Amino acid sequence: MMLFLLGGLMGAAIVYAFYWRAQNQAARVEEEKSSLLEERQIVLDYMHTMVDAVGERLSRDELFQRIVHASILSTGALSACIFEKGADNQMRGVAVEGLFPPHRAIPDTQRMQMGTRAKFIEQVLRSESFPVGEGVVGRVAATGRGELVVNAPNDARIVRHDDPALVVRSVIAAPIMVRQRLIGVLCVCNAADGLPFTETDYSLVEALAEQAGLAVHNADFVALQVEKQRIDLDLSLASDVQLMLLPQEMPVVPGLELDARYLAAQKVGGDFYDVIRLDEHRLGVAVADVSGKGVSASLMMAICRTQLRVIAPRHDSPAEALREINRALTPDMRDGMYITMTYAIVDVAANTVKFARAGHELPLFGHRAGGGSGGQCEFVGSDGLPLGLMEPDDFSAVVNERSVAFGAGTVMVLFTDGLTETPNAEDREFGGARLADTLRANMQKPAHELNDSILLAVERFGSGGLRDDFTLLTIKRIGP
Repeated sequence: MMLFLLGGLMGAAIVYAFYWRAQNQAARVEEEKSSLLEERQIVLDYMHTMVDAVGERLSRDELFQRIVHASILSTGALSACIFEKGADNQMRGVAVEGLFPPHRAIPDTQRMQMGTRAKFIEQVLRSESFPVGEGVVGRVAATGRGELVVNAPNDARIVRHDDPALVVRSVIAAPIMVRQRLIGVLCVCNAADGLPFTETDYSLVEALAEQAGLAVHNADFVALQVEKQRIDLDLSLASDVQLMLLPQEMPVVPGLELDARYLAAQKVGGDFYDVIRLDEHRLGVAVADVSGKGVSASLMMAICRTQLRVIAPRHDSPAEALREINRALTPDMRDGMYITMTYAIVDVAANTVKFARAGHELPLFGHRAGGGSGGQCEFVGSDGLPLGLMEPDDFSAVVNERSVAFGAGTVMVLFTDGLTETPNAEDREFGGARLADTLRANMQKPAHELNDSILLAVERFGSGGLRDDFTLLTIKRIGP
């Protein structure tokens, strides 16, 4: 009977034990589930905070400060800091909240300068720098892997500060990555409940650092887009201004046909042309090319065009006009920048063209054959160096001018090297020979149709797209 009772009691005990264990396991599962849900909610809240920060278009420093603040709220840490990796491979504190312990010991000379403790600690963190690989933060930066230090007093890498408020008990450091590139380390120090950080805390900080990396990437992208829009607007305005500087309409001179084309490889370019009515029978024409592209070239183009407009009417000699323009421009030219130009004076009464070159492309002249549709084409040269490249005396000694007969049917084509250097699919250039052939085959056409034919020939030859700005100015002498 006793054996029967003992057996019954043991069976009941075993059943109770199994029941108690099952209950405990269920409680632990429920606790872990609750913890995961809580962690998930923390990360989601943190993500929303980061999205709001990006939407506010904060600066990078302001965004880092928002990340630090959100990290403290999410983890319950007493302090947090973001260390950014610089181009010099040094780590620097860029955002801090709470009394975060400095990476290195505080010198006595600095302790005497304390204002408020928090402000002082922040100043120390922002002023100190240390190489990647040094300490816990440096190690995380070097490896790209986070670290959990449960017992900081026993870790030799942790600096011991005399100030009790700066004692480190537990630390978590996680890398902030942007597309596999480390930009910094998020570090939280000392849990508010006084207990060491756990693996759960560590996984949470890792998730927060990952979201911080996404926030930084998105903020940088938004800032880049905003800056691009601003630059595009500035370039559009600059392009509009530049086009306003080009002749809006050609002057009417009896006995002449004129047509000009201008195409910029970018929104603004360094090419320009101008046509200046000197008197009833004479016309000043110029084509120029500023070294480089973009805004700086366009600004120098505007300055050069202004000088040309002021100086050209004062001279009957193209060479003298270029000499004075060079004297005016040289003091303002930046090292490595120069301008090539051809300036010509077309005299309808004298049936001549006088021109001078400042290192520019040779002008192309076409002379009509007697009664035929073809003609003779030639590039006519004169000596000269680019504007702004040499001192005025040296430039003046080199530049000279030529005079060419300009009777009925004669054509002068001025252009920039962007036209003749247009490449095809085999990277061969259009070249001067093809330009001359095109002029010869179309010389009987009016100036605007002749330019249409030249541009069509360049388009058919090229592989699409402009590699450089180019300008084309054609003057044709008409009459008996």
